[in-house]
This record gives sequence, structure tokens and C-alpha cells, in this order.
Amino acid sequence: MQYKWVALSNTTLGILMASLDTNIVLIALPTIGHNLPDTSGFDLIWILLGYQLVTASVLVNFGRLADMFGRVRLYTFGFAIFTAGSALCSMSQSGVELVLFRMVQAIGAAFLFSNSAAILTDAFPVTERGKALGVNQVSIVVGSGLGLVLGGILAPTVGWQSIFWVNIPIGVFATLWSHYKLREVSTLNTGQRLDIIGNVTFATGLSSVLLAVTIQVLGGREPIPFYDLLGFGLAMLLLFFFAETRVSSPMLNLSLFRIRQFAAGNTAILLNSLARGAVTLVLVFYLQGPSMKLDPFTAGLFLIPNSASIAFFGPISGWLSDRYGARALATLGLLVSSLGFLLLSYIGRTVTFPELIAPLVLVGSGMGLFAAPNRASIMNSVPAEERGIASGVSTTLVNVGATLSLVVAVSIMATVTPVTSLVLIFLGQGGSVAGSSVDSFVSSIHLVYFVSTVMLLLAIFPSLLRGASRKSAKPGAPA
Repeated sequence: MQYKWVALSNTTLGILMASLDTNIVLIALPTIGHNLPDTSGFDLIWILLGYQLVTASVLVNFGRLADMFGRVRLYTFGFAIFTAGSALCSMSQSGVELVLFRMVQAIGAAFLFSNSAAILTDAFPVTERGKALGVNQVSIVVGSGLGLVLGGILAPTVGWQSIFWVNIPIGVFATLWSHYKLREVSTLNTGQRLDIIGNVTFATGLSSVLLAVTIQVLGGREPIPFYDLLGFGLAMLLLFFFAETRVSSPMLNLSLFRIRQFAAGNTAILLNSLARGAVTLVLVFYLQGPSMKLDPFTAGLFLIPNSASIAFFGPISGWLSDRYGARALATLGLLVSSLGFLLLSYIGRTVTFPELIAPLVLVGSGMGLFAAPNRASIMNSVPAEERGIASGVSTTLVNVGATLSLVVAVSIMATVTPVTSLVLIFLGQGGSVAGSSVDSFVSSIHLVYFVSTVMLLLAIFPSLLRGASRKSAKPGAPA
């Protein structure tokens, strides 16, 4: 077998496992909140936020470590950590423990995500990268769809712990396969240094802002002054950007943003992630909430059209972008998704499966059209020795956008829905919510999806401005 197919199959399995885990946890959140002792609404949101926060905080430095010590070696290490973290999650005795063990999982996921695109880019010629990334994207969709179905079946029948057992056999097999089958084809750049200051200020700043907002919205275990924590977080983020212009090997290589394709693609991917990050979360609580009252399995089936449409358009858009470039396809994808979100902003107190198909197919089709061409455009715009960093920056922005999207969605919902009712819905106790609060909850969903529509429409502008070039560039060179 040609090595490029070995690389594609292995990275596809890694992304499949990570994406399966994301949705299997999402669909099971109300069950976890209802059955895991000592779990608050704040804990439940941080089961997601903590995972994404850690991933976003370390991705770029993990990409740099991979450039220094080998992408395959650290990619394999990520499989092992993710598998161990999954086992620990299944043994959690409280909401706080599950949040912490999910962070262990996130470290493994960061090694996987920061290296998979770079390993693929190294293995495939420039004329086939869009297709390879499109196939890789299908694994995200298949994993997401499987996660919805498996989570819906396992959580209420076997127990919420079983949703983490699924990762263990996959992870053990993938770790061994990666160790024995993948090989290092990139040139190591051992002269780089880790940006410790950047990593600490970024992680501290982002976590402080997220903590401040979620404590203010949902309440936390300890009362912490909102403005003090928010101000500290923003100050640390400002210090992060200041430090990035002063260190020799910055975590966020700002010089890469001088490349028009790189800057435009990453701006579009951030806005896209801000819009999409909370789409499944909101629907999970809506479908299992006080108006729809679906069981986890049925709720998962309702969400399948979104995943199926991504799976259909992902490889097609990647194949087309190899021939015609990324700009038109990525921009069309954003426009199609924005129409889907606009339809979701008019969702009723109850909805049938046929009524939900059209908006979810539009949202998923747009994602399928956007993701692979946009990622190929970003990766093709940078020199080979910077691909690990470029992949890490791009995936960091995806995770930052998704993390902020969750916080924005919960904040919007809390401004419209009484917080006590919102927490009951999060904890799987929506049956105790009064009728007026149900109407408020549905109205808050409308507002969340309207804001998402605006974000996607804004993302169209950088996507159009990316330029037509698809060849690798050097930092600072025009694209």
C-alpha cells in the first residue's frame, strides 16, 4: 500500500475517534447531569468547555513540538493519552472529576488534531490534498453520527460511563497501528523553542474569561467577583498578544498572517466556528427538553441529517477544490449554512423530523462545502517546515471559536430564560419547568441561531478576500 493511503487511513481513524467522543458526550449530557452525583449545571457546561479550553490552549505548542521531535511520534502519543483519559472519565465519581478527566482526554486530542492535517499534507501531493482532507472530514461526520446514535443507546440503557468505554478498544488498536505503520517524512526543525510565556498567558486569559462568564450566568461552586476575573482574563490575553511580538518562537506566529490566504482562511474558520460551535448543544437540550421530551436515542436520530449532508459534500468539495481553488466553494458553503441557521431561528415549540430535515441539511451541506477547501487553502499557503504550526493555529482557532460559541449561546439563553429553569433543562429535569419558561427557552434558541446566521454572513467577507492562489508561500510573501 502506498504510504499516503496508510497516512490517510490512520489519521482518519484518529479524527473518527475524537469526533465520536465529542457527540457521544453531547447527546448524553442530560443523562450525565441527571445520574452523575454532585453535578451542577456549571459542571455540565464545563465538561465541554474544559475539554475545548485545554485543546485550544496547547494545540499550537504541540504543533511546534511535533515540528521539533516528529509529528508521527507525538501523534501516536496523543492516541495513548486520549485512550487513558477515556478510561479515567468512565471512573468519575462526580461532575468535577469528570471535568478534570475530560481535560486529560483533551491533551491527547490536541496531539491528534495538531498533527493529523500536517501528516496528511506531508504524505499527499498538492493536487490531492483537498481530496485527502475531504475524506478526513467524512470521518468527522461518521464519528459524529455514530456518537449521536451510540450515546443515545448506551447512556440510558448501559449507563453514562459506557460512552467512554467505546474509545478504549479503538484507541489501543490505533496507537499500535500508528506506532508500527506511520513513518516520519517531514524534516525536523530542532532549532525551535517552546513559547512558555505565550502558552501560560493564553491559557490563563482564556480560562479566566470563560470562568467569569459561566459563573456569572449559571453560578459556580465558589463566588468569584465577575469583573475582577473578567478584567484579569482580558489583561492576560492582551499580555499574550504583546508577548507574541517579542519572543523568537511565538506560540502564534503572527508573520504567517501576512500571507493573505492564511489570514483570510483562518479568519473565516474562526467566524464559522463561532457560529457552529453550539448548534448541536442547543438542539440536544431542545430535543430532550421540556417541549419535545425525546429520549437520547430519538434525539440523536433527529440530528443525523446534519452529519449525513456533511459526509456527502465533504469529499466532493475537497476534490473540486484541488481543481478549481477554495474561494468559491468555501464562500458558497458559508452562504448555504447561513440559510440553514436562519431557518432554525424560526423553530417552533415542537418540531417533527421532516420539518427539521431542511435546515439541518443546509447547515451540514454548507459545512461540507466549506471545511476541506478552506483547510487545504490554509495548508497550501505556508512553506513545508511551517505546516505543523499552521495546522495548530488553524485548529486552535476552530477550538477557540467553538468554546466561545458555547459560552455565547449559554449567555444568550440565560438572558431570555430564567436561570433556574435553564439549569433544570441542562440537568435533564425539564419536566419540572413551568410553561412560560418553556416559551422563553424556545425564544432563546431563536436568538442563538439568529446570531449564528450573522456570524456566518460575516465570514463570507474574508473567504472572498483570500485570493485565488493555491501554492505554498513563504511568510511575508504576497498571496
